[in-house]
Amino acid sequence: MKSFISFLIVYFLLLIASASFAQSEGQTKKVVITGARFTYPLLQKWINEYKEVNPSVEVIINPRTTSDPASYDLLIEAYQLSREIQEEREVISLGRYALLPIANSKSHFAKTYEEKGLDKDLLKQIFFHDIYTSKEKQKQVRVPYTVYTRLQKAGPPITFAKYFGYEQQNIKGNAIAGADEHLIKALLKDSTAVSYNNLGLIYNTKTKQVIDGLTILPVDLDDNGRITNDEKIYSSLDNVLAKLESEEVKNVPIADFHLSIKKRGYNADALKFLLWVIYNGQDDLNEFGFLKPDLKRFSEEKQKFEHLTRK
Repeated sequence: MKSFISFLIVYFLLLIASASFAQSEGQTKKVVITGARFTYPLLQKWINEYKEVNPSVEVIINPRTTSDPASYDLLIEAYQLSREIQEEREVISLGRYALLPIANSKSHFAKTYEEKGLDKDLLKQIFFHDIYTSKEKQKQVRVPYTVYTRLQKAGPPITFAKYFGYEQQNIKGNAIAGADEHLIKALLKDSTAVSYNNLGLIYNTKTKQVIDGLTILPVDLDDNGRITNDEKIYSSLDNVLAKLESEEVKNVPIADFHLSIKKRGYNADALKFLLWVIYNGQDDLNEFGFLKPDLKRFSEEKQKFEHLTRK
């Protein structure tokens, strides 16, 4: 009798173990990513394409909360990571983004400076607090305008300010909470609004035209103090990308965006997804308003991730 009971116990334990094993085998693997929201449309396309060839892996974009970013499998960021973070994570620059000044199309400012354009001095005067600038040397701006910028620390305002020799807190105007798309929404509601943003939000990435209600303010691309007709390249997204990728221009802040993963204790499926993006994602950059990365840097950084797979 005891042997029969023992047999039943062993039998049921084996059934439970088999069920548990089968369940774990069928479980979907998960990779969680957070970071710069303006990269999410591009990132989502990569996720969708990866899902087609790796259906057992679920890659999820989780909009950043107050949680520690290091708790996520992958970070996609648009500003330089601190030295401390770089010591803990491997980073690769996947592409670049460019920032242009914009205005509400109904504004007198847009109607005036769409033709005149903005040289470096006027850009700095309009967008930045500078206690060292003499008011006597400032140019007269005879039309009303209201500057809008981001409230939180983020890649675009950091990049915009750094290019002109300032920090994010030096940017004038109304600071808007939320992401870069919220800056666009605020601009469209105020007929005096002036701001800056990245190409993927300024243009409709399907039609390649500037979104309704916005006017791009031409800048002095060769920094010679005047804006000529051949510097007015903004009729389509494709024109702007071609110019920025083929020539070294002035007064257009450009920065990298990058993906990173922990150097130790990383999610193996996150590394596989990241490697897939490295080898398959470059052709999608222009479609979403991004520039291709510096090829030398991209090649060097790619080797670090290939090395991780051999550990």
